[in-house]
Amino acid sequence: MSADPARTPVDAAKAAARVAALARRAEAHRSRGPDMTGRLAELLAGYRGVPLAGYMPIRSEIDPRPVMADAAAHGPVGVPVITGKAQPLRFALWDPDTEMTTGPFGARVPARPQWMVPEILIVPLVAFTATGARLGYGGGFYDRTLAELRACGPVLAIGFAYAAQQTDALPDDPFDAPLDLIVTEDAVLSPTG
Repeated sequence: MSADPARTPVDAAKAAARVAALARRAEAHRSRGPDMTGRLAELLAGYRGVPLAGYMPIRSEIDPRPVMADAAAHGPVGVPVITGKAQPLRFALWDPDTEMTTGPFGARVPARPQWMVPEILIVPLVAFTATGARLGYGGGFYDRTLAELRACGPVLAIGFAYAAQQTDALPDDPFDAPLDLIVTEDAVLSPTG
């Protein structure tokens, strides 16, 4: 059996970190209540009306929908749509009444997308560090998306996670896009480093 030539040592380290982090996230998800959005709601109250993108939670991701529903009463809110492998995400307008369908990876997406461009992204993640590093599922969608959006103007990337998802260090690549803030059920963290 030969090693995958496309897989780097960083890829292998990320895969191992992902397994451990997903186990911590699943345990936090089981032990917490249904609405963990208090800190996120407090933060976003200062940005009412600014175009915002959240996400439809999958697996044991912390659920931002209560905050997204509130934000949709004040301005445009979108959700990510995967348009293809190795492509940046696009964002479709969403509100609590939007008709949804199942998209790639099982995430819900609007059945009839109307595109928007967010200035604030609530970013799901598997793990994060105090320096704003983020580990996702490995597809690079948010890294590409943040690079594209930041090339056009300021974008606030807010990682949303359980506190248990924090780790001391993560393997990284030069193209990994850092978070500007991390919000957990307990705190709002400004990355250091």
